[in-house]
Amino acid sequence: MTISWRKSSYSGAATDEVCVEVGDLISGVGIRDSKDPAGERLNVTTTAFATLVDRIKQGELDRA
Repeated sequence: MTISWRKSSYSGAATDEVCVEVGDLISGVGIRDSKDPAGERLNVTTTAFATLVDRIKQGELDRA
């Protein structure tokens, strides 16, 4: 299965910017570092990913 990776439209166009990429998997969502596409990836369920995105939007994961 070929995964189509994408990053946020809020990410800059420069190739040297640090971003995470997400890709749809059969079993959920994959998350990887754009600077190391061949490296490890985090696989989460779609429910867990939706919860993560909601918590980010709510500012619950902001650092002080």
